[in-house]
Amino acid sequence: MRQTHFRRLTTVDEVESAVGRAPAVIMLKQIGALDEGCRTVLARSPVAAFGYRDADGVGRTTFVGGTPGFARVHSPTRISFAAPDVPPGPVSLFFLLPGVGEVLRVNGTMSGRAVRVDEAYVHCAQAVLRSRLWQPPAPAPPADPVPGPDDGPLHRPGVAEFLAAAPFLALSTWDGAGGSDTSPRGDRETVARILDGRTLAIPDRKGNRRADTLHNLLRDDRLAFAALVPGRTGVLHVSGRGTITDDPALLETMALRGTPPHAALLIDVEHAEVRGNDAVTRSRMWHAGTHLGRDAAPDLMVLAGRHLAANTRGGFLLRAVGAIPGIGRLLRPLVNRAYRSGLRNEGYADVTTASVTGAPVTDPLREVRIAEIRRETPSAVTLVLEDPGGTFEFRPGQFFTLVADVGGRPVRRAYSASSAPGSSRLEVTVKHVDGGRFSGHAHRGLRAGDRISVLGPSGTFHLPDPPPEEIVLIAAGSGVTPMMSMIRAYRGRVSLLYSSRTEEEIIFGAELSAAGHVSVTHVLTGRDGRLDAHGVHRWVSGRSVSPDAHYFVCGPDALMDTVRSVLSGLGVPATHVHQERYTSAPDAATGSSVPQRMTVWEHGHPIGTAVVEPGQTLLDAGLAAGLPMPYSCTIGTCGDCLVRLRTGEVTTTDPNDLTRPGYVLACRSCPLSPVTVDVAEP
Repeated sequence: MRQTHFRRLTTVDEVESAVGRAPAVIMLKQIGALDEGCRTVLARSPVAAFGYRDADGVGRTTFVGGTPGFARVHSPTRISFAAPDVPPGPVSLFFLLPGVGEVLRVNGTMSGRAVRVDEAYVHCAQAVLRSRLWQPPAPAPPADPVPGPDDGPLHRPGVAEFLAAAPFLALSTWDGAGGSDTSPRGDRETVARILDGRTLAIPDRKGNRRADTLHNLLRDDRLAFAALVPGRTGVLHVSGRGTITDDPALLETMALRGTPPHAALLIDVEHAEVRGNDAVTRSRMWHAGTHLGRDAAPDLMVLAGRHLAANTRGGFLLRAVGAIPGIGRLLRPLVNRAYRSGLRNEGYADVTTASVTGAPVTDPLREVRIAEIRRETPSAVTLVLEDPGGTFEFRPGQFFTLVADVGGRPVRRAYSASSAPGSSRLEVTVKHVDGGRFSGHAHRGLRAGDRISVLGPSGTFHLPDPPPEEIVLIAAGSGVTPMMSMIRAYRGRVSLLYSSRTEEEIIFGAELSAAGHVSVTHVLTGRDGRLDAHGVHRWVSGRSVSPDAHYFVCGPDALMDTVRSVLSGLGVPATHVHQERYTSAPDAATGSSVPQRMTVWEHGHPIGTAVVEPGQTLLDAGLAAGLPMPYSCTIGTCGDCLVRLRTGEVTTTDPNDLTRPGYVLACRSCPLSPVTVDVAEP
């Protein structure tokens, strides 16, 4: 079908004849400034759709944010956030709350780096419910061949495949008089359908009949949208020109159980491209653990009721009802029932409103607050992490993976706990590394009160159970941090040989001197030279060490090789020698420049698929799609994410030679082609 054959709607009367006229009460839900309820939504929202026009006047839609509260509220009519380079002019947003159906829409004007808010209102949950946005992603259907000549923008790599799987998009339009609107659109399976290599059709199903998008297109046909596929961190960006049709033949192809939409948008696509999106990636919006539960999510329908009451003459009764404690919990079942009824009348089967106020599940990432940053030496600080809601349980010597936003991207690094287990506070000590992204951020960017995430505990470098009567520790530099956790938790006899560059670089120096159960020997390389085999042999053989003692070594590879050789020569059983590396993992490899499909098997049977975006690892893509990928540290240190590569080709950066023939580390590997991996225990 070519769009030139379809009947067009070109007047307000024609549009209102097709979709109806918005009731006056709908417009009364709009307010001209951000009230307390709106500010609560912005404080909880980690991501928003953002529509604007670039310097050339081309419409753009993208997703911004990455962490809850990314939009800073300066006043009821002024907000700011990290955004693309946007010239002055009309902009529009809608803010998403993961697990919540309704969205908060904000329209305004960009001025400098801030947005002047002109209007705000709550949008109903129908788009989210239609798309099943917050429910576990279903397997993506295969994309049909794109009709027509192959020179259209919809023939670009990955575009048709993305559209075949995308049930939700943010659509931006402008009214020609200084106004902008970005609204959510959702449909079952695919929200935008390909007619040919440069034409898309989007059904316009029944809603509240406000129809801002349709009215804007009557004045200015330029539009843009950004589409999402649940489980993927890439975004499809489309720009072009739109018209409205009620052509029966086209609408019939979009019917659900015999019920066609009342209209459709036809888009003449000028540009289409799939790109990775930092905001979607950092927000972790597809992880069920980030979805707001019933107690944490502000009820946006109650908020809409307050806005209506504020704009209604004699709205005292509405305001009184809205002030009743728990009124949202009482009204939500009625609102959900209305949603279900309306969607079933449109032809949607098996409608569920469970995702409107979703219930959280366990998320391996644990958000913590930085209670204190303590300077240990000129090059080492201890981050004191606090979780008032729970304790940190681990075995002395294990490490945690810290996740922080650095320069707009999540950065993960593993650090050993230096505190004893069982407390609501966890201490990790970070030594500054020249050029280190995370260590530099810890030393210069983090402040008390900031929030980061932790994963873990991980690692097998820890005291055995039951602990031996004596332990011997040999450490260099920051390798003393897991030793400190052991010293603080262990009450047996401890001997420590500790190499530091200078006296002022001795980490935990005062506490080590005061620990009565610890015998410490310091080696200062600036004064004594590097610790070599002779020095290690002299120190170990000069001590009266129990035959049952366990030895723990942490430092550079050369030191560990030396210590291991010395201990072997002294007859120490290999089972009594434990070692830990503390070198930083390199950045993951860069794979294909186009999305690649990953099929995941377990015990020889396929269990799901995921799309790996350019620059994304197998592990990140699998976790985003909700697949049971094995992992622990996520940075290539522990080896827990080892998977068997059944088919396809990957590029990998393995920092510690942890792989074996036929296996790859999922956290360090990017696909060069479609791949199949088996996650069964190797």
